Amino acid sequence: MFFLNIFSKILKILRSNESPNQIAGGFILGMIMGMAPFWSLFGVFLVLILIIFNLNIASALLAYAVFSMVVFLADPLIHQLGYWLLAEVQWLKPLWTYLYHAPLVPYTSFNNTVYIGSIVVSLLLAVPVFIAVKKFVVNYREKYEERVKNWKWIKWIKASKVYELYERISALTQ
Repeated sequence: MFFLNIFSKILKILRSNESPNQIAGGFILGMIMGMAPFWSLFGVFLVLILIIFNLNIASALLAYAVFSMVVFLADPLIHQLGYWLLAEVQWLKPLWTYLYHAPLVPYTSFNNTVYIGSIVVSLLLAVPVFIAVKKFVVNYREKYEERVKNWKWIKWIKASKVYELYERISALTQ
């Protein structure tokens, strides 16, 4: 049932009336939130951007879940990058000192090696991932949406009582 739920959510995201830019933008913000420790001033700022620009929240939640696991696996490398940026790059030290003494910036936890490393990695990945997700959504809608609707196992799942029960429960929870 768990995989059916995830697959259903992904298909709902792809079939939504939102533009590919909104879906990809939501995915990017979710990726950044998933890679950086969420409970900080920066996390609140990202949620506000998500809401203000009317980006796809479901794609943000999907990316958050995926990249939270990815960053857990890449934590040692991200820590090394963050340590290098915070402690070993001499020309950045005046910037870190200035930011540390700025009024709100210390509440972003930028002085944590894992945090700054994950922010840098997620910002470096933002443009390529945005382009890839946007391309994926456009290609899916143009080439594969009708094929997926006609898959036998999709029709079989939609005809089953389990799917009917799932639809009822998901309608009640929304």
